[in-house]
Amino acid sequence: MNGAHDPLAALRPLHTPAPVGWWPPAPGWWVLGATVLVILGLAWWQRRRTALRRAALNELHRLERSAPDDTRLLIGVNRLLRRVALSCFPREQVAGLSGAAWLRFLDAQARVTGFSHGPGQVLATAPYAPACVLERSALIALVRQWIHATCMRRP
Repeated sequence: MNGAHDPLAALRPLHTPAPVGWWPPAPGWWVLGATVLVILGLAWWQRRRTALRRAALNELHRLERSAPDDTRLLIGVNRLLRRVALSCFPREQVAGLSGAAWLRFLDAQARVTGFSHGPGQVLATAPYAPACVLERSALIALVRQWIHATCMRRP
């Protein structure tokens, strides 16, 4: 190659490309961001949807543990059921109910018969019967079942 022309000498020097900017992100990042937002939105919606049920079950647990006697438990349970019912149903449908009508309403909402023909009967009879028999654990289980059934159908 004496005097021959060197073809590599004719090449231009290497140059680096411009740095990649951070904006706009690649399409994959847009998809990932949208997916994260959808997941967060669904989690927020689910938490909000179950808030009433969680609060009611926590209150029932507190009543179960701290009610000093059966009368206090019955008063607390009845108030709790009424508050949940007023939160889930129109006031006109719930507010005027008492006695057997209240128990039938509770049964109808949870599709059970434990309030009219079971341990829940005591909610209607206890205020007027000084010596009523209270099946504490059966009543608590029935109320827990009612809260689950009613709050899950809530819009």
